[in-house]
Amino acid sequence: MTRPLSNDLRVRLVSAVESGLSCRAAAERFEVAASTAIKLVDRWRRTGRIDPEPQGGDHRSHRIEAYGAEILALIDETPDITLAEIAAHLNEAHGLGVAQSTIWRFLDRRDLTFKKNRARRRATTG
Repeated sequence: MTRPLSNDLRVRLVSAVESGLSCRAAAERFEVAASTAIKLVDRWRRTGRIDPEPQGGDHRSHRIEAYGAEILALIDETPDITLAEIAAHLNEAHGLGVAQSTIWRFLDRRDLTFKKNRARRRATTG
């Protein structure tokens, strides 16, 4: 992932545009992409901010976290429920389409696992 532009360069670029240069001319002058200059100046005009937004991290787990209590209740009611069944339930009940891996990460954040145990083993012939 690329690093954000320094604040010094951001200030100089916005100042150049405010003093009369076009965004494209300022981008060429400071050797950045024209789209970067256009977006930076637009953001500065809308919000007054030039500092970079945080990069990376989780942006979507809140979708499944909203149904956390319901998912945990499903697991309590039916301990041998599968990830696919939980996904199907969320889709049918709430129209929330999530992948099984999303549910797995939700459970992993709570240190819940679906480990095999003796109660779930198939009967074997002696």
